[in-house]
Amino acid sequence: MTDKNRSQWDLGRFIETLTYFEVIPFLNWVQELIQGRPKDNQNRPDGGRNMGVILVAGATGGVGKRVVRRSLERGYKVRAIVRDIDRARSIIGNDVDLVVADITKPETLNSIVMADVQAVICCTAVRVQPVEGDTADRAKYYQGVKFYQPEIVGDTPENVEYQGVKNLVKAATKYLPQASEKLIFDFTNPSIELKNIWGAVDDVVMGGVSASNMQFVENTALFAGNVSTANSGGFASVRTKNFDPPFNLSDYEGVKLRVRGDGQRYKIFLRTETQWDGVGYGYSFDTVANTWIDIHVPFADLIPVFRAKTVKDAPPIDSSKVCSFQLMLSKFEYDNALNPKFSPGSFSLQVESIKAYGGATLPQFVLVSSAGVTRPGRPGINLDEEPPAVKLNDQLGGILTWKLKGEDSLRESGIPYTIIRPCALTEEAGGKELIFEQGDNIRGKISREDVAEICMQVLKLANACNVTFEVKEGEKTVNSIDWQRLFSNLQRDK
Repeated sequence: MTDKNRSQWDLGRFIETLTYFEVIPFLNWVQELIQGRPKDNQNRPDGGRNMGVILVAGATGGVGKRVVRRSLERGYKVRAIVRDIDRARSIIGNDVDLVVADITKPETLNSIVMADVQAVICCTAVRVQPVEGDTADRAKYYQGVKFYQPEIVGDTPENVEYQGVKNLVKAATKYLPQASEKLIFDFTNPSIELKNIWGAVDDVVMGGVSASNMQFVENTALFAGNVSTANSGGFASVRTKNFDPPFNLSDYEGVKLRVRGDGQRYKIFLRTETQWDGVGYGYSFDTVANTWIDIHVPFADLIPVFRAKTVKDAPPIDSSKVCSFQLMLSKFEYDNALNPKFSPGSFSLQVESIKAYGGATLPQFVLVSSAGVTRPGRPGINLDEEPPAVKLNDQLGGILTWKLKGEDSLRESGIPYTIIRPCALTEEAGGKELIFEQGDNIRGKISREDVAEICMQVLKLANACNVTFEVKEGEKTVNSIDWQRLFSNLQRDK
């Protein structure tokens, strides 16, 4: 190579790359001395975190606030629909994304409310209180210790239990992703964490002068820069830091990218090794200039690669431990073959999202309803044996009748769902054995804590999909529950 064909290599950018990805511990030690050590690895990406948002309606209610707490404990991002932000903060804390909306007003259930939502848990209910009003004895009313004549306070059951639920279902139908997909990166509304995990790995690491970065503009991630073949280079890329723990994508067939490119051929790499210079599993894909397209990358088609050379004896990718992702534009394909669509100079690839696809269909809308919804007016019902809500359905504005219509709106929507019909709710600690039935005949009680836990469990159970069931607690306290077995005994709705 002549001096004429050689460009000035940037040592500073080389060191910056190694430092960003923590390749040389000494460099990171120096950086920590200058900038300070990150507290508790707070900036380290976590592949075990659930990336999508759970939207909770009725989040300040007895069941709802428990659903919020348990969601946060499991690493979900939680968004709550509330009417009064200050009141909601005092009840459910500061770790929740609060949005002012009202399910009885469909125009408020907009793209801001529904952005990134992976699942909806609806715990809304009209407010019922003793006719005597909110007294110190209201706790007894909640516990079922003593019966108080109830009354509806505020909005009507028709507006909340039916129209409100129907509005929320309609909004979810529009915005929820495919039920068989798992959101990995959503660049339409990127968090600070997401912006901080992508860094450039250009051919400067081998003496080249190409330069790229990941910018977040127009609700997308923009992988852009200039790629040069000077100094025997010819690639630019952006890569995530290692996720700890890694992503477990073993229940899926592959990953899907929503991209708009410039007509060139790009690559994506998934890595299961945390070392800097290990094997990556690559896939090449073509773009259509200025056109949004979906790219499906089957795990089975990924090619094991080390420094642009295929690794013949490498095993298939272990999709249960994907620890980093990388996007690349390169002069080469694999094993010295040239990229037929490569053009040196400026380039751009917009990415809207990266998802896992091909998984089992899981519930995306969980509705907390009530046992007894089919009993008012049912032939053969002995009202003397029924709970107050059934006896007083008409006096309470047809509360159970409207709950049933709300259920029906969900069943007819096409959204994968679970409808939970708890018996009388209590403020007890929970932890009892659970009794599931169908047919709406059981009576009993159940802790709000246990109902909240059921809401969380069904989100990851395929056999809870499109199921309606009643639940009460048993006599025994249990340390663990076989959720698969409980749901395997239930029939799906027709």
